[in-house]
Amino acid sequence: MLPVPGVDYGVLDSLLGYTLRRAQNALYLDFFRATAAWDVSPQRFAALVFIARNPGLRQGLLAQAMGLHRSGALRLTDWLTDKGWAERRDAPGDARAWGLHLTPAGKRRLVQLEAAVAAHDRALLAALGDQGATLKASLESLAGIATAQSIAPTTNPGDN
Repeated sequence: MLPVPGVDYGVLDSLLGYTLRRAQNALYLDFFRATAAWDVSPQRFAALVFIARNPGLRQGLLAQAMGLHRSGALRLTDWLTDKGWAERRDAPGDARAWGLHLTPAGKRRLVQLEAAVAAHDRALLAALGDQGATLKASLESLAGIATAQSIAPTTNPGDN
């Protein structure tokens, strides 16, 4: 997402969060181009990966791992099951619970998607040259810092 000529962005241009959001939008657009044949969003791709790597994953844990509300994970799970890529199976030892599993079609689709997404990622990193690895490491550090701060007790400036 490039800045629009003639639009004053004010303080937004100086904010890290806004710059990250613009970059995320650009990455999403490129991701959608790379996966256009399958109508898969980054979120749907991530869910497929989580389910593949964690057979029997419960929907609540999927929601946690993806930073989603439970209702968002339900919609996501419904979409994957409607596509025939995932299925719900009763959880062993708990008749009230079920776990998520990829179907054979889901496993085949994930192989295709992983190849397309890996190529997309390599192309983006290659375009950045030596800065690519540095950027990725910096973003991982930033995510860790932001996560640590979000779970630390905070005070509202208006509470003083």
